[in-house]
Amino acid sequence: MKRRFSEEQIIGILKQQESGIKTADICREHNISANTFYVWKSKFGGMNVSDAQRLRQLEAENAKLKRIVAEQALDLVALKDVVSKNW
Repeated sequence: MKRRFSEEQIIGILKQQESGIKTADICREHNISANTFYVWKSKFGGMNVSDAQRLRQLEAENAKLKRIVAEQALDLVALKDVVSKNW
């Protein structure tokens, strides 16, 4: 999925709302839906730019580890099938 806004931009948009600008005005200015704004707020609300970058890094590492676990589980099942066959 292509990302139109970086974490830095998203956090900047959220800080505009914290400074007192109405949510509808911010959404209109940046051409986003209110739903998108509130999803961003739930994910990035209260974060700094460095926190958001660390979150992205941790999510990538978590996805990599999940792939490794899935591959090992698949290998384990295949080995159990081979061992269980009667020769």
